[in-house]
Amino acid sequence: MNSTTLFTTTGPVLVIGAGLLGTSIALRLRSANVEVHVSDASPVAAGLARDLGAGSTDPVDDPQLVVVAVPPDVTAQVVRMALERYPHAVVTDVASVKHTIAADLAGDPHISRWVGSHPMAGKERSGGIAADADLFVGRPWVIVSDEKTDQKAVLCVRNLAADMGAAVMSMSAAEHDHAVAVMSHVPQLMSSLVGASLRDEPAQALDLAGQGLRDVTRIAHSDPLLWTSIIDGNRAEIAAALRGIEQNLHALITAIESEGGLDAISGIIHEGNLGVARIPGKHGGAPAHYCEVTVLVPDEPGRLGQLFSDIGAIGVNIEDFSLEHSMAQPVGRAGVFVQPARAAELEHGLDERGWQVVSTEREGE
Repeated sequence: MNSTTLFTTTGPVLVIGAGLLGTSIALRLRSANVEVHVSDASPVAAGLARDLGAGSTDPVDDPQLVVVAVPPDVTAQVVRMALERYPHAVVTDVASVKHTIAADLAGDPHISRWVGSHPMAGKERSGGIAADADLFVGRPWVIVSDEKTDQKAVLCVRNLAADMGAAVMSMSAAEHDHAVAVMSHVPQLMSSLVGASLRDEPAQALDLAGQGLRDVTRIAHSDPLLWTSIIDGNRAEIAAALRGIEQNLHALITAIESEGGLDAISGIIHEGNLGVARIPGKHGGAPAHYCEVTVLVPDEPGRLGQLFSDIGAIGVNIEDFSLEHSMAQPVGRAGVFVQPARAAELEHGLDERGWQVVSTEREGE
C-alpha cells in the first residue's frame, strides 16, 4: 500500500495505547496520510510508536475518531474518559472481550458514540515494536453495537475496519464473547498447558521436538499479563468451553487406560477431523484440499529464497507453506501446499532444478 491509497477514515484520529494493535492501526492510517496522534500511559511506548512512523505524540483537541487499544481490564475506564473529554468524537475500542465492557459502560450519557469492535489479529510478540501496518489485512474485524448506538458512529468504525483491509462482521456482545472463547481464548490456554508440561522434560526428549509440537505451542509464547486480563473478562464463556473439553479429556484418559478402548480413541480423533474440517479455508471460503510437496532445504543463506523463486519460475501458486527445521539438522523440510492438479508439475520442476523432493501428500487446509 502506498501513500496515495484513498481511505474513508478522516483525521484527526487519536489512538490511545501504543501496543501491537494500536500502533498497527496508526501505521496503517499514516500510510494514507491520515492525521494520527498516539498516546500511552508509558511515554517510552508512545515515543517508540512515533519513531516507528505511527503519528504524533502531540495532544489533539478535537479528534474525529478515538481508538482505545488498552488491556481489557482498563478499557471501559479509558473509553468513558474519551467519551467525556472529546464530545464530538466517535470512540471505539479493540479489546478482545465485549460483554463486560458494555456492562461497565451501561448508563453512560455518551454511550451512543461508543462502538465496540475487535480485530481478530495478533502476534506472539507484543508491544509497538512488533507492529505491522498490514496486520489486519484479510482478518475478521467484529463490530458490536445495539439499539443505543448512533448508526453514524457504527459506519465510522466499519469504515475504519475496511480501511485496515479487514473483513467486517457484526455480532452482539454475547455472540462475540462466546465465539472468541472457543476460537481464541481456549486455544491459548491449551497451548499454554502443553507448553507448561515441557518444563521438566529431559533435554534428550526435547531433541525429538517436531513441527507438530511447535504448531501446538506456538502461541504459548504470549504475554501472561495481557492474557490474564483477557481471560478475566470472559470467565464464564471460557469455563464453559473448558468443561466440554474436560469431559472429552476424561473420556480419552479412560479409553487409553482401558484394554478395549481403541474404538473410543479412534472416535475422539475422528471427531477432531470433523471439527477441523469446519474451519473456513482460504479467503474465508470452504475448506480446500491441497497436495503437500515436501522439499529438503539446506540450512544455507539464500536457499529458502531460491526455493520460492524457483516455484515462481515453474508457475505454480503456493496455497500454503510450512517449514520444519530442527536446530541440529543441516536441512529443513519445506511443506509446499498446492492445488492437487499442479503437484506433479511442481515436483518435476523442482527435481529439474536440483531440489530433493521427498514426498507428496494430499492434505486438508
